[in-house]
Amino acid sequence: MSDTAGTPRATRREWIGLAVIALPCLLYSMDLTVMNLAVPHISADLKPTGAQLLWMVDIYGFMIAGSLITMGTLGDRIGRRRLLLMGAAAFGIASVLAAFSTTAGMLIATRALLGLAGATLAPSTLSLIRNMFPNPEQRTVAIGVWITSYSTGGAIGPLVGGLLLEHFWWGSVFLVSVPVMVLLLVLGPALLPEYRDADAGSLDLPSAVQSLAAVLAVIYGLKRIAEDGVGWLPAVCILAGLAIGAAFLRRQRTLTSPLIDLALFRAPAFSAALVINTLSFFGAFGAFLFIAQYLQLVIGLSPLRAGLWSVPSALGFIAGSMLAPLIVRHISSGLAVVAALALSVVGFGVLTQVGGASGLAILVTGSVIFSLGLAPVVTLGTDLIVGSAPPGRAGAAAAISETSSEFGGALGIAVLGSVVTAVYSHAMADTVLSGVPPAAMQTVRSTLGGAVAVAAELPGTSAAALLDTSRDAFAQAFQVTATISAALLLATTILAAVMLRQTRTSAVG
Repeated sequence: MSDTAGTPRATRREWIGLAVIALPCLLYSMDLTVMNLAVPHISADLKPTGAQLLWMVDIYGFMIAGSLITMGTLGDRIGRRRLLLMGAAAFGIASVLAAFSTTAGMLIATRALLGLAGATLAPSTLSLIRNMFPNPEQRTVAIGVWITSYSTGGAIGPLVGGLLLEHFWWGSVFLVSVPVMVLLLVLGPALLPEYRDADAGSLDLPSAVQSLAAVLAVIYGLKRIAEDGVGWLPAVCILAGLAIGAAFLRRQRTLTSPLIDLALFRAPAFSAALVINTLSFFGAFGAFLFIAQYLQLVIGLSPLRAGLWSVPSALGFIAGSMLAPLIVRHISSGLAVVAALALSVVGFGVLTQVGGASGLAILVTGSVIFSLGLAPVVTLGTDLIVGSAPPGRAGAAAAISETSSEFGGALGIAVLGSVVTAVYSHAMADTVLSGVPPAAMQTVRSTLGGAVAVAAELPGTSAAALLDTSRDAFAQAFQVTATISAALLLATTILAAVMLRQTRTSAVG
């Protein structure tokens, strides 16, 4: 445990400022989920092509992932509060433009602007927390609140979006953020102090372009693999992104004011926490995606009921985030991370027992357990990352942390998604499906969603047989991914035990 003697403690002003910081983070997370609900309404109104529809959904996350490093470093240079307020203003304006978009192209452009603005929020808020809460114990609590705001946004996003879409037009899901951003613009200058790195040089634009291109290419390739399977285009994108990333790192070694100071990685706690967080998000993102599908397509719940049964795991994540500061008062951060990872392994072990349409209790229990386990890992890992960096480089450290989370999540969805597709298709390949038209066989054997759609057109007996068979195949695939996640997190637990033997965070000079 860190020695906090003599470290300045935050006052009431900082804690109120933390509440202000949490609001845009909640909306940032909500915006990642509400778009999916609005897609049918947008399609009916704007009539986008298939490619345009994909870009409407994807461009927000792509621009966030690609811009995090640049925005984090920019905040170190021009001031974290200034960047946060600029981003809030841009987010509010883009939200209004998105809500009143009249063409598919306009909505894609405004979603891209929303992503750029959203990329300012996570690194700016996290780096402000690093400076507002120099006391390690208080900073852990503050980061727990920060992460809880994201978890809350993810949990209530589908519920709020569903209610709005039930009573208003699709643009209303974007307008929710406007009053919150206005509140941030009003209260931010009074409650949030300004911090910048006095020794930071000018922003290197070629490095910014390289980082954007590298991250976008890799994330795009991973997402295409998750949606369409392995192919030459996503493979080329990933390889191109990795090559650009290597060139980016070489350039950073030659600059007097690099976009990313590679000396950050020499802090053992920083590098260890970065690896652990990435692997944790690998398991978490894949699990949440397939749990949502299982609830709707296997168990047969409506989207609203599926969302409600997802709330317990979100509450588990919130509880785990808030318990983390209490845990590290009694044991070291390293031991707490190892214990929490071990709990997440238990949760995924429970998920390996899910089977058929009667697995709701097991599914919810397993998801709550692994959420309780992964939340302290993310909270304490993020704390170790930002606490290992000197205050002047907090924005860059926060951006690296968020980018690693994006990579881990995208990789988890792509890899585990490919596993689900392969196992499901293999299980369905040799199955005799009586009553299914030959033209629909490929659809049935490709995805569970396709099988459900085909079953809706069949007579009762054939439909029931097809649903039972396809749901059992998906349950097998789900069990395989849960086993892979459990094994990966068990390996991560061992890795954490080795890498976090000494958990005092030492800032890089």
